[in-house]
Amino acid sequence: MINAGIYNYVNILNKALDASWARQTVLSNNISNQTTPGFKRKDVSFEGYLESALQGIGSIDQKINKLDLNKINYTTYTDLSNYSYRLDGNNVDSAVEQANLASNQIRYQLLTAAMNSEFNRIKMAMS
Repeated sequence: MINAGIYNYVNILNKALDASWARQTVLSNNISNQTTPGFKRKDVSFEGYLESALQGIGSIDQKINKLDLNKINYTTYTDLSNYSYRLDGNNVDSAVEQANLASNQIRYQLLTAAMNSEFNRIKMAMS
């Protein structure tokens, strides 16, 4: 995390990239365990934390400048732990996990492009 005002967006994008990377790992683990009896799917929660941190009055720039990045983290949770799709207690649906994985890969690529764009803006401002 970089502690300068011009890097506020970069720091938030970095947090989002970390969460997306964690989600990629969790989704891959779900797919790997789709035949493991009793396995319950997991997922990562991040967007809700970011959304609640950005609540309030003011422009997005003002909100981001006041943001405490230490309070914005992702959490891993077990999803629908009381439900299962199979008799062995597993609740992983392979098609859903593959779709979530593809969606997360696109999100990660977009976040990476946004990060590169922010650094290009900073670089242009410096020159």
